Amino acid sequence: MAGDPGTVLVVGSVNADLVVGVDRRPGAGETVLGSQLATFPGGKGANQAVAAARLGASVAFLGRVGTDSFAGFLRENLRREGVGVSQLQAEPGPSGVALITVDPAGDNAIIVAPGANASLTPAGVEQASALFEASAVVTAQLEIPLEAVTAAAALAARAGARFILNLSPARPVGDDLLAAADPLVVNEHEAAFLAGTSEQDAPGRQARALLALGARSVVITLGAGGAYAADAREAALVPSPPVTVVDTTGAGDAFTGALAWRLSLGDPLAAAAALAARVGAAAVTARGAQGSYPTLEQVPAARPLVTPASPAVPGRRRRPARPRPRRPGQPAARHRLAGRGS
Repeated sequence: MAGDPGTVLVVGSVNADLVVGVDRRPGAGETVLGSQLATFPGGKGANQAVAAARLGASVAFLGRVGTDSFAGFLRENLRREGVGVSQLQAEPGPSGVALITVDPAGDNAIIVAPGANASLTPAGVEQASALFEASAVVTAQLEIPLEAVTAAAALAARAGARFILNLSPARPVGDDLLAAADPLVVNEHEAAFLAGTSEQDAPGRQARALLALGARSVVITLGAGGAYAADAREAALVPSPPVTVVDTTGAGDAFTGALAWRLSLGDPLAAAAALAARVGAAAVTARGAQGSYPTLEQVPAARPLVTPASPAVPGRRRRPARPRPRRPGQPAARHRLAGRGS
């Protein structure tokens, strides 16, 4: 494995999250009143970097900000959290922005304007090769160009670093990128999108379908149900502690950041997912994304570590031509640990 234990490189997005609380979301042509606008640092990549850093990882970040008023705020926040920002470069124009509404149950709806995040190129990734060589784990999401993610996966392989692909927001990806994922991290909606399964299918069936598509290992987050971790040899259903949900924004990113940290230390997949589920649960108990992320001392106590599940047996099959559409939101009682999470 490349890099020292505990070293993580995050290749991804950084956004300013503009958050408004609403009693209900407006219909077409309708206006509703909301709470005071609050601005938080966010973006799936930045969220995962902060989550890992707060737990104790040595984290570097590769991404792009704009030249607007948000850029300094976003850069300084990462630096304050202990994240290396030498490769967080500025591009002319606006930074990424996420417009977020949060309802009384804590569920969110999000629109993302990528801004400078869209300017990260494969060449820009290659320029940061020293960061890949210094990192034990590299994680990437899909709020940046797919070409940049593919380049990151290839560079991680050359450097000997483990590559985590968080397929969020969900979109089709190439076979080479799936084959590099170790693990592929998805929620139930994203698993159904990629594998062509039903969102109501058992996680074991979804995991087998994703392994058959080529992923080296898979972690499916299940909200209050915890997570399902599987590779070609074994699988485990990992519990999540019960919590009171305040805001689900960024909980999936907290999970992935924690998972990356534990895998960088050499933990087995199920053990890493067990800690990540507890971190994700803690993240839904406060408002905002990064501000809700716990330190290691603040992570809820573990429940019985894992429940054995049927191994997910790989076998390649053809990818469905037309993925199933995404279902609207889940009941409030289930916090979605792998929701979009800016």
